[in-house]
Amino acid sequence: MGKALAAGAALAGVVMLAGCADGTRTQMAQQAQTGLVGMPKSRLLSCAGVPARQAAAEGREYYTYVHGSGYGGGPSAGIGIGGGSGNVGLGLGLGFPLFGGGSGGYCEATFVLQNDVVRQVNYPAGASLPDCGSIVQNCMGAP
Repeated sequence: MGKALAAGAALAGVVMLAGCADGTRTQMAQQAQTGLVGMPKSRLLSCAGVPARQAAAEGREYYTYVHGSGYGGGPSAGIGIGGGSGNVGLGLGLGFPLFGGGSGGYCEATFVLQNDVVRQVNYPAGASLPDCGSIVQNCMGAP
């Protein structure tokens, strides 16, 4: 009984830490929309790296960074065969995601630059803000 209680407490701790990390990245994503305005292009490339996509139009540059897979993270099933010591076994497993409520984390952050300076940071509607935070964290000075 004591081991089950300790395992439950450890799982609760992991869930709480995951929630704290998501909250911090969410705040970071929100703050980046104003905090990174005015950043020079050279600094953006230095802290965020090479964008996944880039475009230019009407004197502006658009750098898009992507984080996450967008995979739904729903239930999954698997079949395994194992053996040893002269025995063979067949197993069937069913898995469910523990975090994220079954939705895949995904964000595209688009930086709008004009005259080699960041003018806007945009996320699409419905973007996972913790994943957006992962994109901007190096530029926001977070570890």
